[in-house]
Amino acid sequence: MPGDPVWAMGLMCGTSMDGVDAALLRTDGERIAGFGPSLALEPAYNATQRGYVDLAALAVADRVEQGGDPDPDTLVPAEGAVHDIHAAAAIALRARTDEPVGVVGFHGQTVFHAPHLGRTVQLGDGARLAETVSCPVVWDFRSADMRAGGQGAPLAPFYHFALARHIGAAEPLAFLNIGGVANVTWVDPSKAAPEEEGALLAFDTGPGNALLNDWMMRRTGAPLDRDGATAARGRIDGMLLRLNASRAFLERRPPKSLDRNAFALVLDRMDALSTEDGAATLTAFAAECIALSRMHMPAPPARWLVCGGGRRNPVMMEMLAGRLDAPVEPVEAVGLDGDMLEAQAFAYLAVRALRGLPLSAPGTTGCDVPVTGGVLSDPRHPRRGHRPGT
Repeated sequence: MPGDPVWAMGLMCGTSMDGVDAALLRTDGERIAGFGPSLALEPAYNATQRGYVDLAALAVADRVEQGGDPDPDTLVPAEGAVHDIHAAAAIALRARTDEPVGVVGFHGQTVFHAPHLGRTVQLGDGARLAETVSCPVVWDFRSADMRAGGQGAPLAPFYHFALARHIGAAEPLAFLNIGGVANVTWVDPSKAAPEEEGALLAFDTGPGNALLNDWMMRRTGAPLDRDGATAARGRIDGMLLRLNASRAFLERRPPKSLDRNAFALVLDRMDALSTEDGAATLTAFAAECIALSRMHMPAPPARWLVCGGGRRNPVMMEMLAGRLDAPVEPVEAVGLDGDMLEAQAFAYLAVRALRGLPLSAPGTTGCDVPVTGGVLSDPRHPRRGHRPGT
């Protein structure tokens, strides 16, 4: 692909599985030339589809931890569910624009991520999606990075670098994404390119919303603590907060990434707490992990820009403001869309993949050298799934 900007679509369903985001971005894979329309399909899955995905996650975890691969037949219903919701989102978004979409970046649905085992599993067939939406699709973004010794995550940091340049940032800043897992990208916008040494440092900080959401579902049947209302009525259990904030992961030097369920045992320690006190303690736990992430950064961020669902939790944002010695703001403060950054990131990465540009670097995933990635499926050609440029 030449270096001219194109319209690309990104599709993302995070580990919380609460919705599929679809967004259009105009880019040459280096600079951002424009933002297009976007949409969110919520909820992502109906109860039956969610059941298929949950069963697939259990099957994958069971077989991988035994050193094998899951029976592909056990994944078919979940693969179908993932395809259907992403195809619906892509078709609905294309109906909102007259711009020609050159490529779709399809992340897939993560059901297993264990870098220490060298394994990551995202459900989704990019070739099938390409045929359904009649557009080239880049998918399987994480495998190449893991083959190069990386953690396979996070992958949004290269897009964060482009955003920092786009908003005219002059000092180091942090992009904080609070989804099911929270992750941070430290950006030095004075560097010439995201793969340059010292341009980026990115890693998972610890739990984001996942533990709190699971707690609320267990105690109330609600999928989240809307507006932090339950945590606002509770009191933080300091002893449990200190116990949960285990330094084993928090002090480990980046790169490091987590599976959504990595801290699941924390919930078992909370049983004696009231619903309100548990919500307050879990919210504080996420904020404490984020605050402790500063120990790994080359320099203090001049500001923290927050995206993901956690930015809508005023209790979470207040706790962060009290723990971080810099302004903490939603990304909307600089004119960005905090709901769509992840989807936009995979649109951006799809274009980079087509151009053979790196998608990750030692400072973002721990890969040995900057590495490109992704698999291209183009419905105009019969060959199924090949790496861009081959």
